[in-house]
Amino acid sequence: MAEEDETDEPEALGNDQKKEIANWFLTNAPSGEIQYIAKDVKSILMDDQLYDEVAAEAFPFYNKSHLLALKMPNRSTDVLITTFGELNDNNYLDPRTAQVVTVNHIKQVCTNVRPATEEELPSQYIEEFRGALDSEICKYVVEAYHNGVSAVYCIDGKDVEELHTEFKFVVVISAARHSPHNFCNGSWRSVWNLEFSDDHQKVELMGNIQVGAHYFEEGNVQLDSKNSFKNSAMFEFPEDCAVSIANMIRLHENEYMANLEASYSNLPDTTFKDLRRKLPVTRTLFPWHNTLQFGLTRDIANQLGIGK
Repeated sequence: MAEEDETDEPEALGNDQKKEIANWFLTNAPSGEIQYIAKDVKSILMDDQLYDEVAAEAFPFYNKSHLLALKMPNRSTDVLITTFGELNDNNYLDPRTAQVVTVNHIKQVCTNVRPATEEELPSQYIEEFRGALDSEICKYVVEAYHNGVSAVYCIDGKDVEELHTEFKFVVVISAARHSPHNFCNGSWRSVWNLEFSDDHQKVELMGNIQVGAHYFEEGNVQLDSKNSFKNSAMFEFPEDCAVSIANMIRLHENEYMANLEASYSNLPDTTFKDLRRKLPVTRTLFPWHNTLQFGLTRDIANQLGIGK
């Protein structure tokens, strides 16, 4: 018996396995909840060095994938932490203010700010397009999102200084609402890739939207919805081009939100209904159209004065 008991004991996890599991929990934390999960992970690991190694990898990934918005050190404005503005592991460009912030990923704060160098910024020709688009996107985000933050990055061709060339922008929109005291958190993330082709007089737009929500009062319900879009516009002067692109983004995001709301308003009549038994154990359909035949329903109706 003693030999059988010894063979039945599970093998202890190695450090690599522990790190992999801990990293999964941290990187898959719902919006605004990684700090809470990190405390639990640290207490479970009971190894500060191991936790530090996991956190050093997981937090930067989480912050960038969630398009985290942080306050500048002077509290003047917000800066988005994204792969598109990443200069190195801890420094990120804010194209709107032409500044570079240093980020402490684990504490999720900006620790320093400096002016961007000329090499880190786009040419004047590109900045005309980027600045015009950034202005239009800002107007839209203020109208559409509570505490929304946006940025427009040039990810290819930032040194272009003449016509008949190609360049690429990325529009990033991030909005989060965290209310842990009310047991709910949510976020909106949209990334729009733009390819400008002056030779073809065309701008190609490809967008991805991700919406996440977590409700955890006496339960654990999560929403993770994604969708992608494509469109195109004429390559025009910077201001006209910016208006066209902003209108397309507004159209697609409003349409997506309307479809999302409609699909969830129909849950009781579609998805939840399909989850129920086709027939109860009595093998008789429940008469939803005439529930007043049941005594409990009649009693409630009488007390509420329904039907009088």
